[in-house]
Amino acid sequence: MNEYQSITKLIEPEIQLLKAELISEFEDYLDLKAYINTPSKHIRPVLGLLYLKAVNKEITPDIIKFLTVVELIHNASLIHDDVIDDGKIRRKNSTLNKQEGNHLAVIGGDYILSYALEKLTTINSIELFKIFSKALKLMCKGEISQQESKFKIPSLEEYLEKTYQKTGALFEASIKGITHLAQLEGAVSDFGAEFGIAFQIRDDILNIKTQNPDSDVKNGIYTAPVIFSGDPNQAYLGIEKAKSLLDTYIVKVRKSFETLPENNYKSALIKLVEILKDE
Repeated sequence: MNEYQSITKLIEPEIQLLKAELISEFEDYLDLKAYINTPSKHIRPVLGLLYLKAVNKEITPDIIKFLTVVELIHNASLIHDDVIDDGKIRRKNSTLNKQEGNHLAVIGGDYILSYALEKLTTINSIELFKIFSKALKLMCKGEISQQESKFKIPSLEEYLEKTYQKTGALFEASIKGITHLAQLEGAVSDFGAEFGIAFQIRDDILNIKTQNPDSDVKNGIYTAPVIFSGDPNQAYLGIEKAKSLLDTYIVKVRKSFETLPENNYKSALIKLVEILKDE
């Protein structure tokens, strides 16, 4: 059992409930149910569930439902990303756009998004809609920014803002939503965005290290290693500085957990953050 599996074992019952909720009442088109059911780390729900367990909060049906909405929105965004990037492989399978073409893939992503919003209405909370509408707007702004700056090396500040918008915003929405449902207003929730940024920086580093043939660099998307090297053709020279940037965000997230009660769930949260350092 790897480190991540040992962490998720602590919340296995809740994860199983989430998986069942993901496709409950889902009218299947384009084999989207299979896409949603494709093995996934479910890292956003895992982060949120561990946090609530660490502060000894009950995991209610509405919290499970809310976290499924997070996962559905994430899945919809992946389908749209694959269309934009002409992606061919996702989770070791052919992407929906490769199987069905771009037109149907866009509609498929929209359908999952509409299903997510319909599910959100059953929780009956205007606050949750505010949280998600902000996250969706930021995700779109981040993608627009990325497309407009293709083949241009951004400043570090521009990169971090885009990374927050594209990735950090949904992590942030996930944590803010569950703390609202658990009546933890005033609780530390900024770690959601910071964890999301760290998660993306790590992915950007791995993208360079593995020399992915469909890499961001090839597609004109210049991330932290390129920014630090100053040359898209020598992005590997910026990896060490990108790792230092990643460490900065890991430290920020860990600091957010310092005041949590000492228990297995806090330990698991710390291990989850440390996994981001793994190569």
